[in-house]
Amino acid sequence: MAHLYRVTVAWSRDGDFAAGTYSRGHEWRLDGLTVPASASPQVVKLPLSRDDAVDPEEAFVASLSSCHMLWFLDLAQQKGFVVESYEDDAEGTMARLETRRWWVDTVTLRPRAVFAEGRGPDAATLAALHEEAHHLCFIANSVRTEVTVEPVAASADS
Repeated sequence: MAHLYRVTVAWSRDGDFAAGTYSRGHEWRLDGLTVPASASPQVVKLPLSRDDAVDPEEAFVASLSSCHMLWFLDLAQQKGFVVESYEDDAEGTMARLETRRWWVDTVTLRPRAVFAEGRGPDAATLAALHEEAHHLCFIANSVRTEVTVEPVAASADS
């Protein structure tokens, strides 16, 4: 059975549409939340975009990072490890395909998991957990972008 996910993306004109000087600010409505969204200021210059809103490229990177984390936590729990905290300083880059066509060509995840004192995996097991999480991530399995996972070592003191 297929899973269905629904999001409403809503925008209304603010500015001179014919002149191209209209706001790219809009909303994402999902799960009872309203999230401010916009074109990236790197793509559409301010003030026609919003730097205080999520842009699709950031959301793409966040989706990959979040999916990886959720699988990693599940796998770690199944193996008997206790994860105290997890943080990922993820980033994505865009490259030109051809005139007027770009794509997010790489996403690098830098997950750092802190385990309960004396209860963390060795380096090989940690790498295997991340590899399996990447392999199982629905989002990573859905894209052609190169996704690299570079786990960052952390101690219980971090």
